[in-house]
Amino acid sequence: MSGESSILETEHADAAQATTSQSRAEKPAKRDAFSELLSPKNKQQKQTSHPPSKTDIKNRFGARDGLGAYIEKPESYPSSVVVHYDDDFVVIHDMFPKSTLHLLLLPRDPTKTRLHPFEAFEDAEFLSKVKAETRKLRTLAAAELRRKYGRYSAQDKERQDALNADPPPDVLPQGRDWEKEVMCGIHAHPSMNHLHIHIISVDRYSDRLKHRKHYNSFSTPFFIDIEDFPLAKDDPRRHPDREGYLRRDFKCWRCGKEFGNRFAELKSHLEAEFNEWRKL
Repeated sequence: MSGESSILETEHADAAQATTSQSRAEKPAKRDAFSELLSPKNKQQKQTSHPPSKTDIKNRFGARDGLGAYIEKPESYPSSVVVHYDDDFVVIHDMFPKSTLHLLLLPRDPTKTRLHPFEAFEDAEFLSKVKAETRKLRTLAAAELRRKYGRYSAQDKERQDALNADPPPDVLPQGRDWEKEVMCGIHAHPSMNHLHIHIISVDRYSDRLKHRKHYNSFSTPFFIDIEDFPLAKDDPRRHPDREGYLRRDFKCWRCGKEFGNRFAELKSHLEAEFNEWRKL
């Protein structure tokens, strides 16, 4: 395991434990309709089972194995944690989001779930399945970004006006392509043992983004787009330590401005960029 990515591991270690008390207080939403996955208006239903206790999770899942709790018993968690699950995948909200929207896709195939993505994605059939699921989530994430930020967006103004018309038109203007504002991929050195794919908005605007490795893990080739797989054997991204991705100086994801080691200055800039980005 790389020393570079060790800080990234710590954040999800207690995530399952942190949600246990919340799970008891909340009731899970219906999870079988993809069109409603990200809707904040979903009504919640009675929970059918008790969430695992903190002691159970601590005993069964180590520091790098916290995602296993969601894979094993997704039905135990509320919709604020587990967005959707079926026999093949679990979708959760990242407990430490690095953007305004950040989901994790967790494959449940027991022959793949503890493999490094480089190895798991050598299976063409499995990779195809993961890509298909990721594309669904990209579309859903884009719809959620439109719901949250469409009213601010110049490209979405005509569409928003049409939605507010009485009566609305039969065909809505296409509006902004929010799918372009979503990244889907993996880290070259995953922070957790269980295979997971990030579905994350491009803004990098979050109070959970706290240091160099947080930012660079999503802003350098350390983050590998799922559509780039399978990787060539000589792809330099297979060697993130050698390439030094996480050690790079800060560079704005949007305008390219360089900040050296000045993280506080970068954070202030990211807030300004977020406000401009949503208005595009």
